[in-house]
Amino acid sequence: MSPRKARLVAEHIRGRSVPEARAVLAFTSREAAGVLQKVLQSAVSNAEANHGIAEDQLYVKATYVDGGPVMKRWRARARGRVARIRKRTCHITVQLAERPQAAPAVESAQAEAVEAAPAPKREPARKKTAAASKKKTASKRPAKKKETTA
Repeated sequence: MSPRKARLVAEHIRGRSVPEARAVLAFTSREAAGVLQKVLQSAVSNAEANHGIAEDQLYVKATYVDGGPVMKRWRARARGRVARIRKRTCHITVQLAERPQAAPAVESAQAEAVEAAPAPKREPARKKTAAASKKKTASKRPAKKKETTA
């Protein structure tokens, strides 16, 4: 499968939790969705076996789809000619990370206090009167009359 087609599906699961990403892939009707499901399952199994992290605590930190080797094939065309067909492959990488723990309540109270601070008051701009805003234009001389010779 081409990297371009796989990237379309990989963008849908980036940043989502693992159960949510599985649901998205289950209802995506593309060939790449099935392949990405297998890669995601492999990454979750590695996280559980190697690091002891439960699936519910994981989210998809990053997904990369890079180009792989390209197989070149030939297709017969008219007048004895051939056309080259490139069968593209790709390398799919899925990085999982543990969800960060909830911040303490003290920090959120400080954030609310900062947001609640009143904005500094500004004085409204003074309106200009009609006489003050009207500029005096420079007086123009009348056009010179042309002299005609008869």
